[in-house]
Amino acid sequence: AGNGMHVHMHLFKNGAPIFYDEAGYSGLSQQALCFIGGILKHAPALCALANPSTNSYKRLVPGYEAPVSICFATANRSAVIRIPDYAKLPHQKRFEYRAGDATCNPYLAYSAMLMAGIDGMLNRIDPAEQGYGPYDLNLYDLPESEKKKVKGLPTSLDAALDALEADYAFLLAGNVFPKRLLEIWVDRKRKEAGKVSLTPHPAEFGLYYDL
Repeated sequence: AGNGMHVHMHLFKNGAPIFYDEAGYSGLSQQALCFIGGILKHAPALCALANPSTNSYKRLVPGYEAPVSICFATANRSAVIRIPDYAKLPHQKRFEYRAGDATCNPYLAYSAMLMAGIDGMLNRIDPAEQGYGPYDLNLYDLPESEKKKVKGLPTSLDAALDALEADYAFLLAGNVFPKRLLEIWVDRKRKEAGKVSLTPHPAEFGLYYDL
């Protein structure tokens, strides 16, 4: 199943939680939902920073414990954003981003997640309106026709880098990420992926050596 690095998120202002609303979906405020909307909108690009190794994508495959579906839900381990059902009190109310792994640089990954969430709040990206859920069921049990409606995470490091190159403006706000840093990151990661793709894997010997 691989090892993930689940990141729990909740925000406070003047000591008061701003992600809590008793009347909201799963006890979340509209600000929290917009934060989720920003993360889900930018989830493919986030993978280039939160899942920055070729090995990362051996975990992000359908049917295992890691999430591959870009959506949100309560107590649903198959969704990229999971809202813990046990966190019910106002100061506990939070959600977790479940796609990342510990091959990341946490300074870059956490900053990127925060920038995606802030972008969602500033632009009022409602995840329900954007078709990201909530999906309060096991996504792997959906009929194939319904599964096709749910967008998935990149399936390789190269695909994640493509997503980042197509969607990085949210990271530049406030000069948090210099554009040159992202260009260097993409270049180095492309070289890593290229090196791995040209290196024979032990499994290939088992499959093809005696042909």
